[in-house]
Amino acid sequence: LICTVHCIYFSTYWVHAWTYTYSKGSNLQWHEARQWCQNHFVDLVSIQNKEEAEYLNIFLPRSPKYYWIGVQKVAGMWTWVKTNEPVPVEAQRWASEEPDDLAGQDCVELYIKRDKDTAKWNNEKCSKRKEAICYAASCTRESCNAHGDCEETIGNFTCRCHPGFLGLHCEEGDSQLCVHPNGPNRFNSSCRFHCEVGFRLVGVSVLACQADGRWSHPRCPALNQTDFSLNCSHPISPFSYNSTCQFSCDDGYELVGQERVRCDHTGRWSAGTPECSVRKCPAVVAPAGGNMVCLDSIEPSSFGSRCDFTCQEGHDLLGGSSISCLASGEWSSPAPRCAAVRCRNLSAPLHGSIHCRDPVGEHSYGSECSLMCEDGFELVGTNLTKCSARGNWSHELPVCRVTLCQTVTPPTHGVLSCSHPNGPFSFASRCSVTCKEGFVVNGTSEVECLSSGRWSAGVPTCRVKKCSALRSPAHGSLNCSDPHGKFSFASRCSTACDEGFVLNGTADVECSSQETWSTEPPECLAKSCPPVSSPAHGSLVCSDTHGEFSFGSRCTSACEDGFVLNGTEETNCTSSGVWSADIPRCIAQRCPGLRPPSHGSLACSDPHGEFRLGSRCSWTCERGYQLTGAGSTECTSAGTWSDEAPLCRVQQCPRLVTAPQYGRMNCSLLDPPFSFGSRCDYDCSEGFRLKGAASVTCDPSGRWSPDVPTCRPVRCAALHHSSPVSMNCSHPLANFSLGSECVFTCKDGFSLNGSTSLLCSSSGSWSDQIPTCRSLGLKILQYAAYGAACGALALVLFGLADLMTRHLRKGGEIRAGVEP
Repeated sequence: LICTVHCIYFSTYWVHAWTYTYSKGSNLQWHEARQWCQNHFVDLVSIQNKEEAEYLNIFLPRSPKYYWIGVQKVAGMWTWVKTNEPVPVEAQRWASEEPDDLAGQDCVELYIKRDKDTAKWNNEKCSKRKEAICYAASCTRESCNAHGDCEETIGNFTCRCHPGFLGLHCEEGDSQLCVHPNGPNRFNSSCRFHCEVGFRLVGVSVLACQADGRWSHPRCPALNQTDFSLNCSHPISPFSYNSTCQFSCDDGYELVGQERVRCDHTGRWSAGTPECSVRKCPAVVAPAGGNMVCLDSIEPSSFGSRCDFTCQEGHDLLGGSSISCLASGEWSSPAPRCAAVRCRNLSAPLHGSIHCRDPVGEHSYGSECSLMCEDGFELVGTNLTKCSARGNWSHELPVCRVTLCQTVTPPTHGVLSCSHPNGPFSFASRCSVTCKEGFVVNGTSEVECLSSGRWSAGVPTCRVKKCSALRSPAHGSLNCSDPHGKFSFASRCSTACDEGFVLNGTADVECSSQETWSTEPPECLAKSCPPVSSPAHGSLVCSDTHGEFSFGSRCTSACEDGFVLNGTEETNCTSSGVWSADIPRCIAQRCPGLRPPSHGSLACSDPHGEFRLGSRCSWTCERGYQLTGAGSTECTSAGTWSDEAPLCRVQQCPRLVTAPQYGRMNCSLLDPPFSFGSRCDYDCSEGFRLKGAASVTCDPSGRWSPDVPTCRPVRCAALHHSSPVSMNCSHPLANFSLGSECVFTCKDGFSLNGSTSLLCSSSGSWSDQIPTCRSLGLKILQYAAYGAACGALALVLFGLADLMTRHLRKGGEIRAGVEP
């Protein structure tokens, strides 16, 4: 199936016109694809730009094997095969990671409608089969309007216009450079040609229209007929522009060169003059097993040559014995051949194959045949036979006997199953082993008898399945029975724990056919003792060898400062799961016992027990007693009191050493003297009165209550006098008190009427009435005054003497009262 795509592609400067064709469904090798394109069109398409590749990707259908294009590796370079020019690097449109360097991948395919790298190249082996993209010729007779030469390019054509013609298809004359005196393109019209800057004119620069209506053109050299026939056409003039000549040769000869030439505008023939050479027949050789003798009149195997043939021993001539080379370049008949004498056909025996060397023909004279047995079979007989000139074989064919392998037997704990296509335990026999439950094939489960007479592998055995190795648990022992090997199928293991440990899990486990133990192996856990805690006011430190509060744990108790252990300091968790001793208590440190002091009391607060750490005791004394020492004490962590116990001492009042002046004191004293409860009674001497209480007592505060009294003298009434009486008083104790004496006198001319002196007595009265003064003579008054003075003096002395006596007596009484 041939599919054609007609495409018109316009760009800015030129028009491309091409026809693409692809071989739908015809998958061809690269060389076949190119030949196909050349036979039907022009050639495989050469992708020259990106736009051309993308256009083909749009309009061509997807082919799973993609398309061959006209690019091939030649002398190590990627080449456009049509022009035989290397493809510039910038024009190469390889897919990613292409081209690769694999050997033989010298042809190029184009990816069409591929998910990745579409419209890109890939190098492939030329032997691969793919569809082909061809392009058709572009030039036709009308392409250049007979006023130019059409030149093919890949995917396009170009018109090279004749002088005087312009345009893409040479459809216009250049009127701007022509002169037409008789009308356009008439007799005597002339045209002058010139080139643009950068171009050179090839041909004459001026053409003139001649009388015969033809433009004057350059002439080509005349051609002379020698050893060939010449047939020329001269449209303008002989051997001038556009003249064409056709060449032909005599029978038995052929033309070498262009058959047709044309005179171009430069005055040159389009090609050189050809030659006629003698026709040659195909070269012949002597037939196999024969001889040839040839007679050549001109050249070997050329027109007129003759060859004669004969055969060697063991060969028969088939065909004429001579042939001649004809004018057509062919031999008069096919060359004969020498057929070798044939022997009968040989048939390969069972499981064998015949390999013959046939120098002449199959199973013919000189043939040597040998027999090869198939793999796994042995040759029995002579291996080589030859075909003789009489058509007989020298030996009979041997036979092929199967190769045997060693007989195998089922393995222990297994079953053997065999297939024997060629006999028991012979080549191609296959034996497979299956094992009983709990066993697994050790080796290749299936073996085959090889052509060498050996098994492909050692006959497998049945290996017992193994479970993971067990170890005695920590603090325990493991006892196993292994009927098929240690820790293998059907092995039974029993676990026992050491003293002080208990089994955690199932004691007995068995290895199953799945190579796993029936249960997880148990472990031995230390027996647990009841949890213990630190004693109050203490700490507990434990070392746990096998876990907290478990067998082997050792706990040591300690007390805080001021507390002492009551019990065993250390205890151990025994194998029976009980502690060797109870956790001791921390008892507060005890201080010596205290008792209330004499005449006092004791009050204590005991947070941890009587007279123990932290106990605080305070003392109080009875009324009238005073605490001597600290008022409180505390039991310390050392088991001693912070302070000594105090005493209650009786309250002491100030010692009363003497009785009050002019008085007497009588005391009833306790032990010690003048202490709380002591009493003193007081009275005063005559003429004195007690000021204060007659008795005082020593009170609890250590003071006399009430205050100690004093003795005050008895007071007499104050004396008053008026003139002419004069009074002069003395007050030994106090004004107008006991012992006070007042002496009275009168002024001159007066006489005293009464006592001259008055004395204040112990009863608080005066000894007499206050005297008065009477007017007297002077003499009398002097005597009276003298006498009064003497009397007053005597009275004072007498009073003093009496007072002294009393005082001395009173002092003796006081001393008598205080002595023990």
